[in-house]
Amino acid sequence: MNALPHPITEQAIADFLAGTPEFFERHAELLASVRLSSGLAGRAVSLQERQASLLREKIKGLETRLVEMIRNGQDNLAIAARMQAWTRRLLRTAQARELPQAIVEGLVEEFQIPQAALRLWDVDAAHAHESFAQGASDEVQAFAASLDVPYCGANSGFEAARWLLRPSQAQSLALIALRADKGAPVLGLLVLASPDARRFHAGMGTEFLERLGELAGAALSRLHAPLAVLQAEPLEQPEQALAPEQVQPVQQAEQAEQD
Repeated sequence: MNALPHPITEQAIADFLAGTPEFFERHAELLASVRLSSGLAGRAVSLQERQASLLREKIKGLETRLVEMIRNGQDNLAIAARMQAWTRRLLRTAQARELPQAIVEGLVEEFQIPQAALRLWDVDAAHAHESFAQGASDEVQAFAASLDVPYCGANSGFEAARWLLRPSQAQSLALIALRADKGAPVLGLLVLASPDARRFHAGMGTEFLERLGELAGAALSRLHAPLAVLQAEPLEQPEQALAPEQVQPVQQAEQAEQD
């Protein structure tokens, strides 16, 4: 027997079946007679059973993704509630010098962060004696200025870790530069710490930490404002209009001067 000029390949058969869905309508008996390997100890199953198995696996995968999405949504709601409570705490802080403590305590209480601390520099002279304005070296300030995004990772002897109450327990850190606004000069550094070496790591997302830094920086900018708003030059007062009964005497006086 002569060889076919165009031998039939598996790809040709697959293309034919994919482009001819009515084939199995004309040959319905094949759906039950074709036996496929199930992948389970080499047991053969019908084409219909194999299709059903694939659908079950796909549905199981979709259910897993749905559960994960629901869990993530619940986590996001919880984070949003904590963020709102923390922000509300800052808004209720009337005295500017109490803001650093409110920020740190709020982070520890609302977000279950084991340790937190911050330092500011170039503060107003009225707050220069406060503890939060002490202890930030030039090296720390330069490091903070270099941070476009928060640093997350192991505590490799960072100076900022010494601001914590228990620095020896800080195995992982998040270091967040504080700015009054995007693109503004750095006014301080916020440090978050955990005894868990995996709590803050280089591969984690930093968007949430960035939002924390933006809110804290905006609130702390009050400590860099001048003590009192400079008095503006007094506006020139408009001339008071004369009452009708005053107009005639004034006109008479001007006429007398001209004479």
